[in-house]
Amino acid sequence: MESRGSSEDGEADEIRLVQLLIACAEAVACRDKSHASVLLSELRANALVFGSSFQRVASCFVQGLADRLSMVNPLGAVGFVVPTMSNPVDYHVGLEKKQEALRLVYEFCPHIQFGHFVANISILEAFEGESFVHVVDLGLSLGLPHGHQWRDLIRGLASRSGHLPKRLRITAVGLSDTFRLIGHELELYASSLGINLEFFVVKTYLENLTTKDINTSEDEVIVVNSILQLHCVVKESRGALNSVLQTIHELSPKVLVLVEQDSSHNGPFFLGRFMEALYYYSAIFDSLDVMLPKYDTKRAKIEQFYFAEEIKNIISCEGPTRVERHERVDQWRRRMSRAGFQAAPLKTVVQARQWLGKREACEGYTIVEEKGCLVLGWKSRPIVAASCWKC
Repeated sequence: MESRGSSEDGEADEIRLVQLLIACAEAVACRDKSHASVLLSELRANALVFGSSFQRVASCFVQGLADRLSMVNPLGAVGFVVPTMSNPVDYHVGLEKKQEALRLVYEFCPHIQFGHFVANISILEAFEGESFVHVVDLGLSLGLPHGHQWRDLIRGLASRSGHLPKRLRITAVGLSDTFRLIGHELELYASSLGINLEFFVVKTYLENLTTKDINTSEDEVIVVNSILQLHCVVKESRGALNSVLQTIHELSPKVLVLVEQDSSHNGPFFLGRFMEALYYYSAIFDSLDVMLPKYDTKRAKIEQFYFAEEIKNIISCEGPTRVERHERVDQWRRRMSRAGFQAAPLKTVVQARQWLGKREACEGYTIVEEKGCLVLGWKSRPIVAASCWKC
């Protein structure tokens, strides 16, 4: 049993680490390279990749602060140094590590599977009794291999007695080279269950999408699926997001399912974003303590190659390179309303809680209904929010 003294020492160390992080963030914000460098040295000695949950999350923030410091000009100058292009080989290796980390996040964390589960319930409801149905998937559910979300949807459609759709279309929007392979697997899987699936890929950046890119027919019901995608087109000007939402609205989908990280990481001031991100990711790393053992390499990969990448983007990047622009569900409500969408309240909280209860090692996670949205949280800290919208 841990002694009271060692527990108090651990709390004191964590408080000291928080103070160091905030002081370093303030020095970086002021472009005080000398003071920030001293603080970074002390932080590196105490923020350990295999330490406590807070030491581990602190190590990711230290990387972000160091990256930001390397890009700012010294005192008296203004703006950022343009980062140099990375080595193509390093980029390829890094991409492979990110893809492996994403697969592990899907397996061990409930965040993405929660989004898939809630989305599929809403989509199956929208497709009830319809003969020609079409899913437009922005990002094809993050490019996860095997198309997990759509396998579940196809099973759901096939299990309905009496009325199978005559045709299911899935259109994947994005630049991933894996989409066609995933689509081929899904077509074979659907065929084995008696579902006629047509799979299409629209290879474009999301902000460049137009209705002309989507192959539609008048007799079909369309739904749009966005899992952790739209925050990437939230820019300072709002023009990119407005364009995407306008295109979606012109498709006249029966429903748009929106799943996003529920935190405010897009404020105009660096220190505010820093503090919000610190609270948010501390909760996630705390949850990983429950799911995976301390020295498990799978946990290290999840933290260092998935969540650390998000943290570094939020902390070190500005302008077009900052794509992790997560916002709270209230802000999404305002954005969606301005774009002409109406909320379609989700009534699946009981089913979602039953789903969560069946998952191993998810004690501490909660699902609450908030103004018609479903929010997955860790010990009352919101993590991911799912909402549904109609034109």
